[in-house]
Amino acid sequence: MIISRTPLRISIGGGGTDLPSYYKSFGGFVISAAINKHIYITVNRTFRPGYLLKYSRTEHAETLDDIQHGLLRETLRLVEIEPMVEVVSIADVPAGTGMGSSGSFTVGLLHALNAYKRRKVPVEDLANTANHLEMNILGEPCGKQDHYIAAYGGLTVQEYHPDGTVTISPLHVSEEALRDLRENLLLFFTGYSRSAAKILDDQKAKSEQGDSGMLDNLHFIKDLGGRIKARLEGGDVKGFADLMNEHWEHKKARSENISNDHVNRLYDLALDNGARGGKLVGAGSGGFLMFYADDKPRLRAAMTAEGLQEMDFSFDFDGSIIQLRR
Repeated sequence: MIISRTPLRISIGGGGTDLPSYYKSFGGFVISAAINKHIYITVNRTFRPGYLLKYSRTEHAETLDDIQHGLLRETLRLVEIEPMVEVVSIADVPAGTGMGSSGSFTVGLLHALNAYKRRKVPVEDLANTANHLEMNILGEPCGKQDHYIAAYGGLTVQEYHPDGTVTISPLHVSEEALRDLRENLLLFFTGYSRSAAKILDDQKAKSEQGDSGMLDNLHFIKDLGGRIKARLEGGDVKGFADLMNEHWEHKKARSENISNDHVNRLYDLALDNGARGGKLVGAGSGGFLMFYADDKPRLRAAMTAEGLQEMDFSFDFDGSIIQLRR
């Protein structure tokens, strides 16, 4: 039996510039943080013929072509997994909540299946192959951020080059700044989960068409990512919180589907009740609101009164690991 554990993530800055429709022309820049909420993939040999697959539903397929779950089907095919295998997926956080679950799932699945085949995969290859599966084989409108932060973990600076290569480096924050982030960044579930595909498809199409509004927005977001890096590495965490608001206002302008009246009202309520800065994590329209809080009790009380559930979290510095092999 093999069990992989792969972290989910929050995006700190630069989100959206990791799509090839942008970075192939201009280069991209994202800061991500892996968090201690995970996807677990179990792979085990079974004595039943075919492929037994358990995720939000259960499939028992005789052949690879019979598998309905695209990521499972194509990853099993790529790693050349023979029938008589059981794959089970369990997640700490539901899909469609802006935490990069699809990328984490693919990285964790690829890691577990290679371990099942007794292959050790370098972390760069793990991230790159997982991205290739989603972006190229399945044609999903995804970027590179989720696969790389899931594979590497930590608080990570990702630079995307026009030739498709990625430079990964740690965000150099002090222990004091890291503790400040752990203690004062709060996540609240909006109650909505959604697919990011429509939003990302729109961004892809406009970027490829050279839409000046979209490109100017992404140029600003990339520049803002560099400013966020400077603030955090300089220990100015409250300055980062102020930039979160700037980021959110420009992110909303990217597409009418990124926010809605409900999310906007909650955001404004939070700023009036102890939050210094915030953003919606992920592509938009639902998932988790993340705030930096100057007054945590007041913010928690306001969000609780609206029926929002807080999710406690810390950072994950391991990346994708094989937690059990026997």
